[in-house]
Amino acid sequence: MTQSSRFPLLSALYRRAEGLSRAAVLLGGAMTLASVLLICFDVLARKFLGFTTGGADEVSGYAFAISTTWALAFTILQRANVRVDVLYQMLPVRLCGVLDWLSLVAMAVFIGSLTWYGWDVMATSWTQQARANTPLATPLWLPQGLWVAGLIWMCVVLALMLVRASVALVTGDIEAVRELAGVRSAVEEASEEAAAGERIVAGERA
Repeated sequence: MTQSSRFPLLSALYRRAEGLSRAAVLLGGAMTLASVLLICFDVLARKFLGFTTGGADEVSGYAFAISTTWALAFTILQRANVRVDVLYQMLPVRLCGVLDWLSLVAMAVFIGSLTWYGWDVMATSWTQQARANTPLATPLWLPQGLWVAGLIWMCVVLALMLVRASVALVTGDIEAVRELAGVRSAVEEASEEAAAGERIVAGERA
């Protein structure tokens, strides 16, 4: 019996988290693209039309920071985060499962600490009504709040992953732990690249 069939609510929450994280990545990508277009327009307008929109660099910086934190959850769900696996491949399967679980714990501690201090920075900006020292004079709590929200979502996703991985580890389902938090194998990466290539070819034919 798979973990999905034994814990349907947990699996449903995990799938919902994946869907929301994917949407956040797409939205972050759209923000980054929009900021690039804004910068291009600003440069061209300054060169050929003699005026500037003002604040393009500031807005693009906010967009980059916000899109980065909102992409973290999808990154960890796809196991695309960097891990050193020189010795990992040589270890017994059960020990690898424990290390995978510990890697989630370490990530949760780091992101939790980062979120705590990020919230403190945002709260200070809100209390002091701090504004950016720029022509836009942006209230700093606004971009900082969106940035911290991405970190909070990462904490939620990590908590869900830890619960799932802990249940799998306790019940002896090491394969499920590795699927959740393990280092991606060369076969998995090759399969994903092949699937991406097939999508590109299908798009070109269409």
